[in-house]
Formats: sequence, structure tokens, C-alpha cells
Amino acid sequence: MKILVINAGSSSLKYQLIDMEGEQVLAKGICERIGADDGIFTHKAFGNAWKSTPTMRNHTEAFAQVKAALTEGEGKVINDLSEVDAIGHRVVQGGAKYDRSVVITDEVKADIESLKALAPLHNPAALQGIEAATATFGTAITQVAVFDTAFHQTMEQKAFMFALPYEYYEKYGVRRYGFHGTSHRYVSARCAELLGKVEGTRVITCHLGSGSSIAAIKDGKVVDTTMGMTPLDGFMMGTRSGGFDPSVVTFLMEKEGLTPKQMDDIMNKKSGTFGISGGMSDDRDVEAAIAAGNERAALAWDMRTYQILKIVGGYVAALGGLDALVFTAGIGENQPRIRQEIIEGLGYLGMKCDTVANDVRSKETLITTADSTIPAWIIPTDEEMVIARDTAALV
Repeated sequence: MKILVINAGSSSLKYQLIDMEGEQVLAKGICERIGADDGIFTHKAFGNAWKSTPTMRNHTEAFAQVKAALTEGEGKVINDLSEVDAIGHRVVQGGAKYDRSVVITDEVKADIESLKALAPLHNPAALQGIEAATATFGTAITQVAVFDTAFHQTMEQKAFMFALPYEYYEKYGVRRYGFHGTSHRYVSARCAELLGKVEGTRVITCHLGSGSSIAAIKDGKVVDTTMGMTPLDGFMMGTRSGGFDPSVVTFLMEKEGLTPKQMDDIMNKKSGTFGISGGMSDDRDVEAAIAAGNERAALAWDMRTYQILKIVGGYVAALGGLDALVFTAGIGENQPRIRQEIIEGLGYLGMKCDTVANDVRSKETLITTADSTIPAWIIPTDEEMVIARDTAALV
């Protein structure tokens, strides 16, 4: 069975074609700058990459590039689109209704549309990807929606509710939903395999990247997670502020004469590590600046580590203990320094970092010493494989 995995953004479309026999990635790529004159299309297969600059006015034209790359030329991996058995789509917001992946129907599409206010950049893009896939493959092919929010729907009301008037939850669905669910699900399941059990386990998974979130998972189910109604909540990220005193929002809007859209732009695109360091959001740039004596870069780094340690400590309390800590995603998998700082910051729990083992990138590795009371692992995430597996199961 061959599954095409699609992750559609407002101006991008990522894809992977996966042969589920052996779970082998046959090809993958990305369409960038959809809707602009200077589009970029990259296709990878057989260890090679091909790049072109087609104009893609919409997602349907982007799909045409994907179709051609999969079935024609040097990067061809199938003879015809009929060899694709199903399509799995990443959908960011599924609300409280969807606690698992589902086959896409008109009702599902209507629900995704109705939730666009909670994910204005992501849900409309997912619908564009679904419609473009239908235009390319026809209506007969099975398409599946895999929701980022689904894994977090095991949270109890005491964890997902905000202390606002209850009517806003009833009227608008204002609550904590959580994101990066497919990543937290993948790495926590793998961690359970490493521990040899699911029941009785207390695991904290740290998805650290440009966007970051942490989840507390007990018996394989989410107890709490840092991202809230949107991916802005939690701790500071590359350009996102994370949580802070909400009165600051109204204070700054009054002082600076900001519109809601401008304030939202500041919190999402100009804050976090970028805002504190003075324009750097990439960890590699920040680390180089720290080495050169940049005090604001050092402050940004220290703030983030401190915030993560506070959250992890709180989650240990929420779980009633800890059996394993997991690092994943771009920073979590590739940044030894922050992993070591976090493990050493949890030394009061008896955790000890193996600095030799920790000096590794993007490889599943135990990074605590043999006498550490709690193990910590790097577990590379694979969200596309989660989507492919769910799609294959539903087909």
C-alpha cells in the first residue's frame, strides 16, 4: 500500500510518498511560494534532489508539479497516480470533536472550515490541500485528516479550561487544545517501547523547534500540554512570546496604538528568542552570538532554559513522578547544550547527563548515565509516518 502524505500551508505544500510495506519513503518534496511568480519546487528520490522554479498560482497547480515529479523524469517512483492507495492530510485544528484521525467527508470538511477562526493560517490551507488533491486524484481516492489536536483530547477539563467566564467556552470553544500532537504521540509511543510498557508510565516529551511545546503523558495519554487555544501559548520560541501576563497586551495596545492584528503579529513573529536577542531566531546564530559575547543572546537562551525547567518541574508534580524525559524536533534532536542544561537542571531528581552520549544529533540515543534515576532520550520524530499509519489503518 502506498500512502501520499500532504502538509499544506497557505503558500506551501510538503509531501511524502510512503510504501507501507517496510514503511519506506519513496519520494518527498516541497512546493514553496505558491501564489507568487517565483515559485520553488524541490523533489527528492533515490538519494538525489531536483529543484525547479515553476509558477504555481494555487495548490492545484502545485499538485500538478507533484504528480509530474512522482510519475515522470529521473525522480519517477510510480508509473501512474492510480498506484497511490490513499492520501493523508495534516490538519492543525480539529477542535474538541475529533480525538482521532478520520476519513474525510463533506461533514469533516465543513468542520475543518468551521474551526478556521481557531487556526486561521492552517485550517484554510489544509482545505486547499484537500480540494487540490481531489482535483488531481479524483473523488474515488480515500483521503484522511490527521489532526494535530487529536492526541491532546485526553486532557481533563481542569487542565484544558481557562479561568475566563464559562460562556466563552460554550459560545466560542475558548480552551486549551494543544498542538504538535502527532509528534508527541510518535515519540511517546516509542518511549513506551523503550520502557517496555505503556501502563504505569509517566513521560514528559519536549518538542523543541522554531515552534515548541511540552506534553505530560501518563499511561500513554496526555494529561497536560503547553500550547493553548493557539500555538502561541507555553514558553518562548523562535519568534513567539509564549505565555505572559495578559494585561501586557492591552497595556501595549493603548501605549503604542496597536490594532489586534498588529499585536498578534508582535507576539507571533517579533517576540521569543528573536525579540529578546535583537533579531536572531535560529539557535545556531544565537549560540554563535553568545560565544562572541552578546549579552542579549545569552539572556534569550537562559530565559528559555529557565522556562522549560519550570514547566517540566510542574509536569513532574502533575504526573506524580517521572519515568522518562524525551527530546525531539529540530532543536531537541540537534542541540546538545540545551539538553544538557535541562537534564542538569533536573539534578534534584537524580538525573545525570552523559555528556559523551549527548554529543549527537538526530539519532535515537539514551543521553543519561547508567546511575541516573530517570532516563532521558533523544527520539527523532516522524509526524509523516504517524499520518501514513493512520491513513493506512483507516483504508
